[in-house]
Amino acid sequence: MAESFLTDIVIEPTPAPAAAGVAPIMEVTHITKQFPGVLALDDVSVAFYPGEVHAIVGENGAGKSTLMKVLAGAYRPDEGQISLGGVPVTFNHPSEAQRAGISIIYQEFNLLPERTVMENIFLGREPHRFGIIDYGRLEADTHAVLQRLAADVDIDPTAQLGALSVAQQQVVEIAKAISFDAKVLIMDEPTAALASQEVAVLTDLVRRLQARGIAVIFISHRLVEVFELAQRVTVLKDGQKVATELTSDLTMGRVVELMVGRVLSEYFPERARPEDVGEVVLRLSGASNEALHDIDLELRAGEIVGVAGLQGSGRTALAQAIFGVAPFREGTMEIKGKADMLQSPAQAIRNRFGYVTEDRKYEGLTLKQPINDNIMLTLRSLQRKLSRAFRNGTDGDQAMALALAQRVDVRAPTMDREVRFLSGGNQQKVVLAKWLATNADVLIFDEPTRGIDVEAKASIHEHIRELARAGAAVLMISSELPEVIGMSDRIIVMWDGAIVGELPAGSSEAQIMHLATGQKTSDK
Repeated sequence: MAESFLTDIVIEPTPAPAAAGVAPIMEVTHITKQFPGVLALDDVSVAFYPGEVHAIVGENGAGKSTLMKVLAGAYRPDEGQISLGGVPVTFNHPSEAQRAGISIIYQEFNLLPERTVMENIFLGREPHRFGIIDYGRLEADTHAVLQRLAADVDIDPTAQLGALSVAQQQVVEIAKAISFDAKVLIMDEPTAALASQEVAVLTDLVRRLQARGIAVIFISHRLVEVFELAQRVTVLKDGQKVATELTSDLTMGRVVELMVGRVLSEYFPERARPEDVGEVVLRLSGASNEALHDIDLELRAGEIVGVAGLQGSGRTALAQAIFGVAPFREGTMEIKGKADMLQSPAQAIRNRFGYVTEDRKYEGLTLKQPINDNIMLTLRSLQRKLSRAFRNGTDGDQAMALALAQRVDVRAPTMDREVRFLSGGNQQKVVLAKWLATNADVLIFDEPTRGIDVEAKASIHEHIRELARAGAAVLMISSELPEVIGMSDRIIVMWDGAIVGELPAGSSEAQIMHLATGQKTSDK
């Protein structure tokens, strides 16, 4: 029976504070927003309450980001009304919304990496003395804001922002919002770039904001986090509000059903049977480089091996070493029984390896090129057919690209469409199609479903499993433990550049985290 992530999971959220009689801090009624050829929001009404975490979920293109930008003053609605504290308001610019107590933190932070923390928080609002910036007071004010956020925040106000981790930069963004006395804080995919241990820090900060009476609105594709954090969920589909419900009245399966308009009964496809797993395709013995130590690993045809570990544990370093980006310097590598330590991506591709990188936009795609060229790019390089006619694409190339795009269900009006205009899920499908074109024997996936919607995730999961069923050996890295558990036939766990344990299919998150945090085990 296939693993189901959806049907019976009910995670108890913090009880909803918005009891009967509590007035909304912010409300939108009958909001409509249209762009040329697109009705982005269609008669949407939602209320947001003080001290409540409210999640906005939906597939890509559902209208989530448009609604957030309307709330934050980046877009003016064509129809409808925004009310703040029961008073109708009109925002012509985000700065007006910010002054009214509405702040937004986008997935791409609005910060200046070359400036200090305190300069970022109070940019344009620096205290002055005798006509010059009073840096002593600026530092004190910044320290006070950080302490208001959390007494245990350890960030130097004078530190250069670019030297901070992503999680620390997010704290600075939140502190900046607090400095405007925010009543409403909007967060767009706040955990997308965070490692699992950093998500816990963010969760704690959101709880503290909630305790201060701030309404927190956040967009997320990660339903586990939605159910952990939010007291209320609004589901959007095709620009319309489908439902607003308390999370305590919902299951993940029901939320997904509302998002996609149908039941996704098999979120994770069926695992490989023992008889489906074939010969060892890749064997590493004592493999090491600057980032990795004494790696022993076997990948077999027909299986998916999941790689778990915290950020910095060596997961991506392992993928890059196998693929020849940052090669192993010691130990041995055997490919189908033959010793051959890969020294470059070109050599890896010639040996029928594929690598779906963590950063699809800048490492996996040529954004300003059309879908068909992106799909055929690696195969053309592999075959060394770089004549002008080949670069421009023969009829055979076009037909093959179209067939591969259809196989992975790339949704676009034409194959000539530049991939930068596709959704995240469709971009990832183009990357997948690119490696399908090479008929790779070993495929490495690094965060294959990061930042894509639920239906696209299910599609990617099924295609990965199809590759394994067809005989490919798959190494899949993911920060989402439900994904690792649901997809993997075996799980290896990394810590400090080493494989510290191997777990069977269906192991628990607790077992994985025990190893991922460096705790010793007898099962190496």
